[in-house]
Amino acid sequence: MPSDALRRALTDPGPPPLPDEAARLLEDLDAPPRLAAHLRAVHEVAAELLAWVAARHPSVAVDAGAVLFGAATHDIGKAVHPDELSGPGSRHEPAGHALLRERGVDERLARFARTHASWGAPDTGVDDLLVSLADKVWKAKRVPDLEQRVVEVLAAASGAEHWEVFMELDDVCDRLAAGADRRLAFQSSYPVVA
Repeated sequence: MPSDALRRALTDPGPPPLPDEAARLLEDLDAPPRLAAHLRAVHEVAAELLAWVAARHPSVAVDAGAVLFGAATHDIGKAVHPDELSGPGSRHEPAGHALLRERGVDERLARFARTHASWGAPDTGVDDLLVSLADKVWKAKRVPDLEQRVVEVLAAASGAEHWEVFMELDDVCDRLAAGADRRLAFQSSYPVVA
């Protein structure tokens, strides 16, 4: 049975709610409330990035459902390694992937738990890049190499000029970064441990 703090982190006013399947997974794990709040913040940014891609680059093939689920579960391994909620670490990545697969989540959705920090791999697709970008920009962290990868993939897929995509993405990231204080306050209002 999930804690009251987790229930609040999943339902309190703030970023939009997580997809039902992701929320159920967090409840089943009785995940740390701060993890649920973090996932809601990243999920919100991913949704905004998807809306931008759909509006400005509609020819780019994006699996929006996968991106949203990936953003909503990318750090689920921190339920197993809660010390990584307040400190560095990457043990949560393989642990989260294994946890999702053990619970019957398809690889196409579970992969984000292990790929969200490895956006530099040569075969990283647009869906994975969008989850990685959301996981940075939610807190106003700008990662030029990651953003450059997103620009390259979108420009190649849409046929748009590289410089044009760069300018658009820069504007979107600035706009999203402007909401970082609100998202950080939301996340920090929930305990690491219930």
